[in-house]
Amino acid sequence: MDSELKEDIPVHEEFILCGGVETQVLKCGPWTNLLDDQSVNRPKLLIFILPGNPGFPTFYVPFAKALYSLTNRRFPVWIISHAGHAMAPKEKKILTTSEDPNAQEIKDIFGLSGQIEHKLAFLRTHVPKEMKLVLIGHSIGSYFSLQLLKRAPELPLMSPTLEAKK
Repeated sequence: MDSELKEDIPVHEEFILCGGVETQVLKCGPWTNLLDDQSVNRPKLLIFILPGNPGFPTFYVPFAKALYSLTNRRFPVWIISHAGHAMAPKEKKILTTSEDPNAQEIKDIFGLSGQIEHKLAFLRTHVPKEMKLVLIGHSIGSYFSLQLLKRAPELPLMSPTLEAKK
Protein backbone atom coordinates (compact mmCIF):
# COMPACT_ATOMS: atom_id res chain seq x y z
CA MET A 1 0.00 0.00 0.00
CA ASP A 2 1.54 3.30 -0.98
CA SER A 3 2.12 6.15 1.46
CA GLU A 4 -0.25 8.45 -0.42
CA LEU A 5 -3.16 6.12 0.39
CA LYS A 6 -2.20 6.06 4.06
CA GLU A 7 -1.86 9.84 4.31
CA ASP A 8 -5.04 11.19 2.72
CA ILE A 9 -7.69 8.82 4.10
CA PRO A 10 -9.16 10.21 7.30
CA VAL A 11 -9.43 7.92 10.33
CA HIS A 12 -11.35 9.30 13.29
CA GLU A 13 -10.82 7.74 16.73
CA GLU A 14 -13.54 7.79 19.36
CA PHE A 15 -13.89 6.29 22.80
CA ILE A 16 -17.51 5.76 23.73
CA LEU A 17 -19.32 4.26 26.67
CA CYS A 18 -21.18 1.26 25.25
CA GLY A 19 -22.93 -1.13 27.59
CA GLY A 20 -21.23 0.70 30.45
CA VAL A 21 -17.73 -0.11 29.15
CA GLU A 22 -15.14 2.05 27.37
CA THR A 23 -15.06 1.10 23.71
CA GLN A 24 -12.70 2.28 21.00
CA VAL A 25 -14.18 2.90 17.56
CA LEU A 26 -12.09 3.84 14.53
CA LYS A 27 -14.02 5.39 11.67
CA CYS A 28 -12.47 5.48 8.21
CA GLY A 29 -13.92 8.15 5.98
CA PRO A 30 -15.47 11.55 6.63
CA TRP A 31 -18.58 10.23 8.41
CA THR A 32 -18.31 10.32 12.18
CA ASN A 33 -21.98 10.46 13.16
CA LEU A 34 -24.37 8.68 10.82
CA LEU A 35 -27.45 9.43 12.93
CA ASP A 36 -27.06 13.22 12.75
CA ASP A 37 -26.28 13.28 9.03
CA GLN A 38 -29.67 13.43 7.32
CA SER A 39 -28.31 14.73 4.00
CA VAL A 40 -28.68 13.02 0.66
CA ASN A 41 -24.93 12.45 0.81
CA ARG A 42 -25.24 10.12 3.79
CA PRO A 43 -24.00 6.69 2.72
CA LYS A 44 -26.48 3.84 2.36
CA LEU A 45 -24.05 1.20 3.59
CA LEU A 46 -21.58 0.77 6.47
CA ILE A 47 -18.70 -1.70 6.44
CA PHE A 48 -18.28 -2.86 10.05
CA ILE A 49 -15.15 -4.75 11.13
CA LEU A 50 -15.20 -6.99 14.20
CA PRO A 51 -11.63 -7.85 15.21
CA GLY A 52 -10.18 -11.08 16.47
CA ASN A 53 -8.46 -11.28 19.83
CA PRO A 54 -7.05 -9.26 21.43
CA GLY A 55 -9.62 -6.92 19.86
CA PHE A 56 -7.48 -3.88 19.08
CA PRO A 57 -8.95 -1.87 16.18
CA THR A 58 -5.68 -0.15 15.22
CA PHE A 59 -4.36 -3.44 13.81
CA TYR A 60 -7.08 -3.26 11.13
CA VAL A 61 -6.53 0.35 10.00
CA PRO A 62 -4.50 -0.51 6.86
CA PHE A 63 -7.19 -3.03 5.86
CA ALA A 64 -9.96 -0.48 6.55
CA LYS A 65 -8.19 2.15 4.45
CA ALA A 66 -7.76 -0.32 1.60
CA LEU A 67 -11.47 -1.24 1.74
CA TYR A 68 -12.45 2.41 1.83
CA SER A 69 -10.26 3.12 -1.18
CA LEU A 70 -11.45 0.05 -3.13
CA THR A 71 -15.09 1.12 -2.66
CA ASN A 72 -14.21 4.48 -4.23
CA ARG A 73 -14.56 6.19 -0.83
CA ARG A 74 -18.34 5.79 -1.00
CA PHE A 75 -18.89 3.87 2.25
CA PRO A 76 -17.57 4.36 5.77
CA VAL A 77 -15.51 1.58 7.29
CA TRP A 78 -15.75 1.32 11.08
CA ILE A 79 -13.81 -0.90 13.46
CA ILE A 80 -14.94 -1.57 17.03
CA SER A 81 -12.90 -2.86 19.95
CA HIS A 82 -14.11 -5.63 22.17
CA ALA A 83 -15.59 -4.53 25.50
CA GLY A 84 -12.81 -4.04 28.01
CA HIS A 85 -9.99 -4.43 25.48
CA ALA A 86 -9.20 -0.73 25.01
CA MET A 87 -8.85 2.16 27.44
CA ALA A 88 -8.99 5.82 26.52
CA PRO A 89 -5.87 7.88 27.12
CA LYS A 90 -6.29 10.22 30.09
CA GLU A 91 -6.61 13.30 27.86
CA LYS A 92 -9.22 11.69 25.57
CA LYS A 93 -12.91 12.38 26.19
CA ILE A 94 -15.22 9.37 26.47
CA LEU A 95 -18.49 9.97 24.64
CA THR A 96 -21.72 8.76 26.20
CA THR A 97 -24.98 7.94 24.49
CA SER A 98 -28.14 8.75 26.39
CA GLU A 99 -30.27 6.65 24.04
CA ASP A 100 -28.50 3.38 24.83
CA PRO A 101 -31.36 1.26 26.22
CA ASN A 102 -29.13 -1.81 26.50
CA ALA A 103 -26.42 -0.13 28.57
CA GLN A 104 -27.50 -1.60 31.90
CA GLU A 105 -28.92 -4.85 30.54
CA ILE A 106 -25.68 -6.45 29.33
CA LYS A 107 -24.82 -9.20 31.76
CA ASP A 108 -21.30 -10.62 31.75
CA ILE A 109 -20.21 -8.04 29.16
CA PHE A 110 -16.70 -9.50 29.15
CA GLY A 111 -17.95 -13.01 28.31
CA LEU A 112 -18.79 -14.31 24.86
CA SER A 113 -22.50 -13.55 24.99
CA GLY A 114 -21.85 -10.13 26.55
CA GLN A 115 -19.40 -9.22 23.80
CA ILE A 116 -22.06 -9.99 21.19
CA GLU A 117 -24.64 -7.91 23.06
CA HIS A 118 -22.03 -5.12 23.27
CA LYS A 119 -21.75 -5.03 19.45
CA LEU A 120 -25.55 -5.13 19.09
CA ALA A 121 -25.93 -2.23 21.53
CA PHE A 122 -23.42 -0.23 19.49
CA LEU A 123 -25.13 -0.93 16.17
CA ARG A 124 -28.58 -0.13 17.55
CA THR A 125 -27.49 3.22 19.00
CA HIS A 126 -24.97 4.47 16.43
CA VAL A 127 -26.17 3.20 13.05
CA PRO A 128 -29.44 4.24 11.39
CA LYS A 129 -31.96 1.40 11.13
CA GLU A 130 -32.31 1.77 7.36
CA MET A 131 -28.55 1.61 6.73
CA LYS A 132 -27.26 -1.61 5.21
CA LEU A 133 -24.35 -3.35 6.92
CA VAL A 134 -21.48 -5.45 5.69
CA LEU A 135 -20.00 -7.34 8.64
CA ILE A 136 -16.39 -8.43 8.38
CA GLY A 137 -15.06 -10.56 11.19
CA HIS A 138 -11.59 -11.89 11.89
CA SER A 139 -11.23 -14.98 14.10
CA ILE A 140 -13.60 -14.53 17.07
CA GLY A 141 -15.00 -11.50 15.21
CA SER A 142 -16.32 -13.94 12.59
CA TYR A 143 -18.15 -15.84 15.31
CA PHE A 144 -19.55 -12.55 16.64
CA SER A 145 -20.73 -11.66 13.12
CA LEU A 146 -22.62 -14.94 12.79
CA GLN A 147 -24.19 -14.47 16.22
CA LEU A 148 -25.25 -10.92 15.30
CA LEU A 149 -27.07 -12.36 12.30
CA LYS A 150 -28.90 -14.85 14.56
CA ARG A 151 -29.74 -12.40 17.36
CA ALA A 152 -30.68 -9.39 15.25
CA PRO A 153 -32.26 -10.48 11.99
CA GLU A 154 -33.78 -6.98 11.71
CA LEU A 155 -30.38 -5.52 10.91
CA PRO A 156 -30.22 -4.82 7.14
CA LEU A 157 -27.21 -6.98 6.35
CA MET A 158 -25.65 -7.48 2.95
CA SER A 159 -23.38 -10.08 1.49
CA PRO A 160 -19.70 -9.24 2.01
CA THR A 161 -19.08 -9.60 -1.72
CA LEU A 162 -18.54 -6.17 -3.24
CA GLU A 163 -18.61 -5.87 -7.00
CA ALA A 164 -15.62 -4.13 -8.54
CA LYS A 165 -16.39 -1.22 -10.84
CA LYS A 166 -15.25 -1.69 -14.40
